[in-house]
Amino acid sequence: MNKKYTQLKPYLLLWSTQTLSALGSGMTSYALVLWLYLRTGSALQTALLSICSYAPYVVMSVFAGALSDRWDKKRTMLVCDLLAAASTVAVLILIRADALLPWHLYLLNALNGLMNTVQQPAGEVAATLLIPKELYQQTSGLRSFSQSLNSILTPVLATALFAFAGMGWVIAVDLATFGIAFLTLWLLIDIPEAERGEKPREKLLAAAGEGLGWLKRNPLILTLILFLAAINLVASTYDAALPAMVLSKQSGGETALGMVNACMGLATLAGSVLVTFLPAPKNRVRAICLALLFSMSTENFILAFTGSPLAWCVGAVLGWLFIPLMNANMDVIFRTTIPLEMQGRVYACRNTLQFFTIPIGFLLGGALTDRVFEPLMAAQGAGSPLVSLFGAGKGSGAAMLFAVIGVCGVLVCLAFGWVLRKYRWSEFT
Repeated sequence: MNKKYTQLKPYLLLWSTQTLSALGSGMTSYALVLWLYLRTGSALQTALLSICSYAPYVVMSVFAGALSDRWDKKRTMLVCDLLAAASTVAVLILIRADALLPWHLYLLNALNGLMNTVQQPAGEVAATLLIPKELYQQTSGLRSFSQSLNSILTPVLATALFAFAGMGWVIAVDLATFGIAFLTLWLLIDIPEAERGEKPREKLLAAAGEGLGWLKRNPLILTLILFLAAINLVASTYDAALPAMVLSKQSGGETALGMVNACMGLATLAGSVLVTFLPAPKNRVRAICLALLFSMSTENFILAFTGSPLAWCVGAVLGWLFIPLMNANMDVIFRTTIPLEMQGRVYACRNTLQFFTIPIGFLLGGALTDRVFEPLMAAQGAGSPLVSLFGAGKGSGAAMLFAVIGVCGVLVCLAFGWVLRKYRWSEFT
């Protein structure tokens, strides 16, 4: 047992420094959402930040995985990190010159999304190469732990720095954390290359097609990916509407939004700790379905029908508590089912199929909030049943959208749960 954990040291070093860098990047992204919404008051313009980040990720992922399987994983991660940091420096320069405009952010977010497209499958394979197989679930819990810890710290630190020191200091912290992670990966971590066997190198399109072909031959993995794609459509619509509601409601504001996001992080932190110590479930597929059903049937309705930050925080806890359980079981299924030499290509195809709904969801959430539900609620009289349900004033339209999102999320979970009911994890071990 001690030998296994000794072998895990390089991964723990990579995980900890990349987590620190992700915290800095998350702070910048969060502060830019505040910066843009406070200047435009538009959910759609704010949602375009995420749309521009995810669009290249979705379009290019299938090819990025094939490239990742060919390229040196460490070098790929270093180059992508360096180019992403350069885009952050560009934002800092534009802020210092008082010349930052929304279209600058859209363009730079697209560049960051492209870098993440190439880096993400390389990072997934690097993790597989560094982690002993018997520790996959525990390390998945660690990743959920770090993500949830960042979810707690990001809104708190970003809001404080943004309010008291300005956007420039948020970016300075981002660049400092990038430097630590970059130097650690460059100088201290050796990532072994996966064995390629005797098979000759394929052309890029053929290699990308192999990832899609593997998914067609493995219906459980493909169905789980499509399930997550539908959930991501609902979740990204939620993400687009959340700032518009919380920042606009009389009981809300920047502090309230920070509290809600911090509670999401606390919930996922608690769930991550739980996953790390829980035994493996007998049926991982069922655990995934139940976790997502609980999430979709709680938070959205609490946000829709209540008007206090305390209730929103309770909703955030209920909605995110079991997400680490879902992520851990999904991660184990993927890592133990997909052959190592195919993981870059299959993960990249997964990214395209699973995440293509995210920019669509952000676009829907922003457009529906600004152009459908907010105007609808603004036209209601004081005695309207809709006002009694969702409140009055700006932000009530976003609250109404949360009710619609909640219904859609529950229906998605029930439909895919019915499709997936025939699969048992024991068939795939």
